[in-house]
Amino acid sequence: RTVQKQRRREYRPSRFVLSRAGRSKLTGGEMSAMTSASGINAFVGFRPQNGVKRASRVRASVARRVANPIVAVATPSGKKSANEGEKNWSKVEYIKENSDFLRHPLIEQLSTEDPFISEDAAQLYKFHGGYQQDDREKRAFGAGKFYQFMMRTKQPAGTVPNKLYLTMDDLADSHGNGTLRLTTRQTYQLHGILKNDLKSTFQAVIRNMGSTLGACGDINRNVMASPAPYAKNFKPEYAIAQELAKDIGDLLAPQSGAYYDVWLDGEQVLTVEKPEVVACRNDNRFGTNFEGSPEPIYGTQFLPRKFKIGITVPGDNHIDFLTNDIGICVVMKNGEHVGYNVYAGGGMGRSHRNNDTFPRLASELGFVGKDDILYAVKAIACAQRDYGRRDDRKQSRLKYLIHAWGVEKFKAVTEQYMGKAFQPLADLPPFTMPTYHGWNEQGDGKLWYGVHVVNGRLRGDAKKALRAVIERYELPVRLTANQDLLLTDIDPAWKADIVATLTAAGIKDASEIDALDQISIACPALPLCGLAITEAERGLPDINKRLRDIMNKVGLPADEQFLIRMTGCPNGCARPYQAELGFVGDGPGSYQIWMGGTSNLLKLAEPYADKVKEGDIETFFEPIFYAFKTGKNADERFGDWANRVGFKAIKDAQESYKGLPAAAKAAAAPAAVPAPAAAAVPAGRLPRVMIEREAFEVLKAYAEANNTTLTEAATAAILKLKK
Repeated sequence: RTVQKQRRREYRPSRFVLSRAGRSKLTGGEMSAMTSASGINAFVGFRPQNGVKRASRVRASVARRVANPIVAVATPSGKKSANEGEKNWSKVEYIKENSDFLRHPLIEQLSTEDPFISEDAAQLYKFHGGYQQDDREKRAFGAGKFYQFMMRTKQPAGTVPNKLYLTMDDLADSHGNGTLRLTTRQTYQLHGILKNDLKSTFQAVIRNMGSTLGACGDINRNVMASPAPYAKNFKPEYAIAQELAKDIGDLLAPQSGAYYDVWLDGEQVLTVEKPEVVACRNDNRFGTNFEGSPEPIYGTQFLPRKFKIGITVPGDNHIDFLTNDIGICVVMKNGEHVGYNVYAGGGMGRSHRNNDTFPRLASELGFVGKDDILYAVKAIACAQRDYGRRDDRKQSRLKYLIHAWGVEKFKAVTEQYMGKAFQPLADLPPFTMPTYHGWNEQGDGKLWYGVHVVNGRLRGDAKKALRAVIERYELPVRLTANQDLLLTDIDPAWKADIVATLTAAGIKDASEIDALDQISIACPALPLCGLAITEAERGLPDINKRLRDIMNKVGLPADEQFLIRMTGCPNGCARPYQAELGFVGDGPGSYQIWMGGTSNLLKLAEPYADKVKEGDIETFFEPIFYAFKTGKNADERFGDWANRVGFKAIKDAQESYKGLPAAAKAAAAPAAVPAPAAAAVPAGRLPRVMIEREAFEVLKAYAEANNTTLTEAATAAILKLKK
């Protein structure tokens, strides 16, 4: 391995000369990177000066591209800059350009006495691994926003060393809000950090085998991979995927040293990388790099928008790999690793009432050999860097570039950056979505245990019990894409004690958890996310319980399972557009309903209804679930049924529904419980009851301390009145 030193470098940001890119024709199967996209008539680009020059040793097609400015912004027809010499950039692009590679004004803002940082500094803080937030529920009257900070780590493949887990657990109590959040991209989020504690929090993570660099911002984010900790000689494809996740994370990590200037005051830090990673980053045979720049791949502008990569293995789609900008699948042949299938252009984010934004699954690019995968990833990232739009951030993701250009054009341009053509995709077996719950054999004599964590939030007794067993047995940990936790490298002799410790803290085995809850996920949403317009993490447990009650009422089996996901806004962090049933916040207490995703996560859901009120869940879903129960084929899942019968048939069933037939009511009623003589309230959602603020705060504190929902806490408190 090569040891590289990240050192502080003084570097003056490049100025850029703008120009209009012309068109060129396909020649000999090659396409100049300056070719305009379909439906796009003009580009505004940039060219580095002041000694930051492009390589001259490139193929003829790439030489033509280098002779012109590097394309940075695609300007749609009819939206040309008023002044042809002006850069048609969004505000964030200027912040990046003037930041000295993500240093200023963040360094200065962190030293002020204000409880917040400026908007420009907040944009740069994202690249370092977090967001400035406002707790809407802690605002004091007339005092304005209640500022605090979220920090997100980078954990390639969700791997967490024992030392880092204990550090994060400590920081949650000493610097955060007492909880640890496991994300849908296999990372930690620490909420509730005050500005005065930011530096010490980051320093603790960096010095204990962790990093946050690039966890947010216009950059490659955490690289996901199937996290199952199988031994290399048992199921080697998993170890291959996990190792590649780390290598890609190293390849696309920022190189300027700004991260250490900001958080360690310029202290030198050693990073260890494979020689092949360093060689790929420095390779400029095909004009991919900014030579002489502290950021050879990113330059001063980094990427146009967030960039996500996921790596899976044949048959295992736990990570939703096609929802990423780059999706990769390990390819094995006769037990030997031969290469990778590569896909590009996935992404979940969209905006309500903006049909130019949409979720998209990644498209097939082709197969590459195992020695070419880093170059393929770098080529795709550089194509997005040079051609992704920088004028409109809602159109800046790679999926919109591929949608505008078409897959074949994007593939041809990427091949120029790579210096090699993609081969036809290798055949793969059918995919499923494993949960990794429960006790499993690693294949090396050790066990792993998959712990279900409700919407990824660790708190109270459950957090303490997990800390106890992880510390007692020095266990490494894996974070999953379903917000769960894998305790790994467990000696079978420890199993009984681990089970007893977790059970005493109220942590249930997966077999004891409702089938809906086992695989549902939600984003944090209110009160901290600035984009949230309604509940998600706090709302989904109650919604799931109500949905199960409806399913029981119409006679569906108690173990009927389908994939439910919820977000508090349309950005799609919990990937609701891949769910069999997705809830997407579209107003206070209101959701857009998506249906038709499949359990193998290979088909997008589609929008079914808008503005479904949280209070109308029962009346909205009862006709749908009854139609599903009476019309589904044997073993047919909800998403497959919705696709087969179509939305029109489902809406017709809703409109014609007159309530359960008498026979269905009798069949659904529990045999041992006689029906009440009369209902005290109409069927459906019970009336709301207002309580005083002081009582609510007590209830909320109790729920958090006992790792339960507000509904369950309130129910327990009220039932005590009967005694």
